[in-house]
Amino acid sequence: MPLNPQAKAVLDIMAQMGVSLTGDDPQAVRDQLASFPRPEGEVVGSVVDRTVPGPAGEIGIRIYTPAPHSGGTRAALVWFHGGGWVIGNLDGADYTCRAMTNRANCVVVSVDYRLAPEAKFPAAAEDSYTVTKWVADNAASIGVDAHRIAVGGDSAGGNLAAVVALMAKASSEPAIGYQALVYPVTNHSYETASYRENAEGYLLTKESMIWFWNHYLKTAADGDDPMASPMKATDLSGLPPAIVITAEFDPLRDEGEAYASRLKQAGVAVEATRYDGQIHGFYGNAAIDDGMKAIEQVSAGLKAALA
Repeated sequence: MPLNPQAKAVLDIMAQMGVSLTGDDPQAVRDQLASFPRPEGEVVGSVVDRTVPGPAGEIGIRIYTPAPHSGGTRAALVWFHGGGWVIGNLDGADYTCRAMTNRANCVVVSVDYRLAPEAKFPAAAEDSYTVTKWVADNAASIGVDAHRIAVGGDSAGGNLAAVVALMAKASSEPAIGYQALVYPVTNHSYETASYRENAEGYLLTKESMIWFWNHYLKTAADGDDPMASPMKATDLSGLPPAIVITAEFDPLRDEGEAYASRLKQAGVAVEATRYDGQIHGFYGNAAIDDGMKAIEQVSAGLKAALA
């Protein structure tokens, strides 16, 4: 399909604003992206910022709770933001988290994991797993049913969600009922057709992915670790049901779809959808209709899996 007109309009605006996902100084890139205006998110029941103990100090989280209801505890989604493990934060994920809170009618716990290069692999994965286990261990205190927990994320956050599911399987805790993987990074490689077709021109480029990986990994050999590249895991059986969202004009398209195929081959229930005409970053984008459609799809999957 041709590039979606709304996605093209977003790309044009970003080009006019001088948006760049890379630079000599990662902090300068973060500061630049944080300075751009963001749309105001939906009203939810409550939003609470707090910290939880982590392997290298406190980890910030933001807890979104839907409007009060007469029932008991709710399901929870532990959400990991995108940004190549280098950029991104709780504020950048706020719009998406609010929308999922309301549509899935669940508590969403957004995770402010440590970023690279200040904290390299496996810091982000360790923080993400730590918070997921904390949610399960402290479920009652935040109105959550410990037996109805999902993990999810977009891009590098989708990578972390897949990795946390693998870590939970290896540790036999916590119990995870669903994984929502939105254009996830699954393999430290740049050799797919989608990398060749979409190397530049669609926001996320091959060059920026090399920049992200180089900041995240201590050495190239770390890219073979399943905690960095879940595609390298030898056994995907017994993992929770998954939804995998990909975008046509995205370097990460093929590795996301390949991971979905491997999950299916391992006997995992998978709902895989490619959004034709779309770009990396469309999910939850207020200016792209498909972005909200995808949020509806993921939220419906969450509700069904964690009912």
